Amino acid sequence: MDKLKRYIVFLVGLFISSLGVSLVTKAALGTSPITAIPYVLSLNFNPTLGTFTVYFSLLLVVLQLIILRKNFKLEHVLQIPVSILFGYFIDLTMIMIEKINPDIYALKLVFLVIGCAVLAFGIYLEVIADVVMLPGESFVRAIVSVMHTDFGKTKIVFDVSMTVTAVVLSFVFAYSLKGVREETVATALLVGFTVRIYAKLFKGLDKKLFRTA
Repeated sequence: MDKLKRYIVFLVGLFISSLGVSLVTKAALGTSPITAIPYVLSLNFNPTLGTFTVYFSLLLVVLQLIILRKNFKLEHVLQIPVSILFGYFIDLTMIMIEKINPDIYALKLVFLVIGCAVLAFGIYLEVIADVVMLPGESFVRAIVSVMHTDFGKTKIVFDVSMTVTAVVLSFVFAYSLKGVREETVATALLVGFTVRIYAKLFKGLDKKLFRTA
């Protein structure tokens, strides 16, 4: 029963995270570092943001297999269905808010802040559920386990790498910078900070929801 509750909380968190990604994307000021590459590709090709997110997530799972080799476990395989579901949720939430199109900069900033807050809460729920990690964070964890680096610093390098790659792809396919703007940097800063706020506000929530912390 406890395990089932954890998966339910995780799925709720996954949906909320996807809504946050969609709200952030609707602000049209860029997107988060982890979705920067899929977003740039979705601006230049037919598949949706959700579809490209699935493709990119599966690529990260394959890279983990290459990096971890014999240490690649069942928990890593679970990232595959989670990635597919996350991509579906992104497309679903994009449809849900498709009629919302902020057209002035101040309103775009409001959407950015709201999107970051929603995304952070989704991530917080995923963290306390503690059942499976999304490919982005799991890929960083794989690097850390092999190279024995600091998770926080490695995550920063990973996010910067994703952003730079998205910029390069934008110039390659669109000959201009599209999909990577101030929001990419803001999201990287705001989301992590807001997750920590939620952790303090709802301290002990995991112990109330589950038998074990």
